[in-house]
Amino acid sequence: MIGTKESIRKWQEKEAQTLKMGGEKAIEKQHASGKLTARERLDLLFDPGTFREIDMFVHHRCDNFGMEKLDIPSDGVVTGHGMVDGRPVFAFSQDFTSRGGSLGEMHAAKISKVMDMALKSG
Repeated sequence: MIGTKESIRKWQEKEAQTLKMGGEKAIEKQHASGKLTARERLDLLFDPGTFREIDMFVHHRCDNFGMEKLDIPSDGVVTGHGMVDGRPVFAFSQDFTSRGGSLGEMHAAKISKVMDMALKSG
């Protein structure tokens, strides 16, 4: 059994890897074409320090065509909520660096969840 410090360290490593989405090369390519990543776009949209990501560690469930071997961080979409001009806002942003931001089951579920949360919040 691992201790608390080891659990925290592993969680931090997983978070750092997930934040890179498709990886540093894919991010560099995105930037070279004058585009931002999903998280960068959300950072520009939301008031500083207010965005809270939802379901960062969701993983796809596809096991066809060798997909079970692929790690697709956040299943290619960043979802969450925060404040825009002091008002509560829910949003999602598809990330091209992670499998082209292609839509899968869990990707769609994350978008639906954040839309449902927005409806419930008024």
